Amino acid sequence: MEIKLIFGIASTILAVVCFAPYIKDVLLRKTEPYRYSWLVWTILQTVGVMAQLKDGAGYGAWALAVGAVFCFAIFLLSFKFGTKNITKFDAGCLVASLGAIIIYFLISNPVWAIIVVATIDFVGFLPTFRKGYEEPFTETASTFVMSAIANALSLIALQNYSVTTVLYIASLLLTNSSFAAMILWRRKLCKGSFSETSPTSA
Repeated sequence: MEIKLIFGIASTILAVVCFAPYIKDVLLRKTEPYRYSWLVWTILQTVGVMAQLKDGAGYGAWALAVGAVFCFAIFLLSFKFGTKNITKFDAGCLVASLGAIIIYFLISNPVWAIIVVATIDFVGFLPTFRKGYEEPFTETASTFVMSAIANALSLIALQNYSVTTVLYIASLLLTNSSFAAMILWRRKLCKGSFSETSPTSA
């Protein structure tokens, strides 16, 4: 079997598996998804998959496509189980992200378009970063660890390497791994105070 196909299958399976503990924790009310971030991620991952397939990403786009479906599912769950910790800063990030998405569709250059997508993804992640920093026990760290691994496997599985196919997945690898590290670090620092009042996620 072609090596890139193997990595493509592995990254796709991991992309499915990584969301299972997150959805479980959401339903158990241990994790509180941030609606704004999951909305932005749903739109961006859908757009990202389309851009990657157009540029020949092949197997490397499979995991991203699966992720888009799960992002949308978690976005829907956030209406009932999502966090109420929403600030003006978060609203500003949402407006900026949605505005930039409109700009994305007006850009004809695929390289600049994917740079805009990666930037939007980061801005859309900021509210979740803020909430995770303040409430580290309301996120499922294992999901972001496995997502980062799936991103790394997706990079290996790419059938065509270009700025368009590599940059967005690489940005996801960076943000997912950084967020997971921050959550675990904050839990360690806040364990004394948070563990008595907050449930611990996976």
